[in-house]
Amino acid sequence: MQESENRLFKFPKFQDLIIFEDDNLIVINKPPFVASLDDRSGGEVNILRLAKKYHADAQVCHRLDKETSGILLIAKNPETYRLVSIEFERRRVNKVYHAVIGGTHTFDNLLVDLPILNQGNKNVSIDRANGKQAETIFNSIQYFKHFTLVECKPITGRMHQIRIHLATQHAAIVGDSMYRGKPVFLSQIKKRGFTMAKEQEELPIMKRFALHARFVNFTIDGKDYAFEAPYPKDFATLVKLLEKFDS
Repeated sequence: MQESENRLFKFPKFQDLIIFEDDNLIVINKPPFVASLDDRSGGEVNILRLAKKYHADAQVCHRLDKETSGILLIAKNPETYRLVSIEFERRRVNKVYHAVIGGTHTFDNLLVDLPILNQGNKNVSIDRANGKQAETIFNSIQYFKHFTLVECKPITGRMHQIRIHLATQHAAIVGDSMYRGKPVFLSQIKKRGFTMAKEQEELPIMKRFALHARFVNFTIDGKDYAFEAPYPKDFATLVKLLEKFDS
């Protein structure tokens, strides 16, 4: 992790991240600011390395963006990795994310079906001619005066899919500067505003974009699995403050 991120986040023990484990599978609640897999530089802490220290044959079955928190599936053997990978490829893994977006938006099973082109270097765009099929269903969960908590169900699994699909609806995730999402400051939502001098020094409530992998369910070898990951502290704090000051 970069030094600035280290100051914002203290990484817990890998064992403390585990929400389920059996002979074949480990399910964790991934904290923000930690990559799922090795990057090209190979220098930073990531979930794959930590998982392998815990269990030598561990393999991460999918990935979350570095800033995204929530459920991550880790296979403990090659056969489980193969079976889970097949379920992902056949789109039989049901994934639910929660996000806080700017503005008040009424989404009722809104299907966004816009192809995504991966341009490399973690850059993607909507491209109807050359992009790959990408579908996400959105539902509003909770309304605030200036923000909305939404449920996001990606049917496909493209890079930045939820983030860019929300941006196309003029509903960027708060704090997601890549897609013009603005951070949330307490002074913006509090009944009594800060002075301008204080406001200029103020840090946002969340120091990342507000996206959390909340729930997943799937079946392998005839066994049904379903897992839910509680909000991490920063996401829970944002929702709590919106309920208190922006409802």
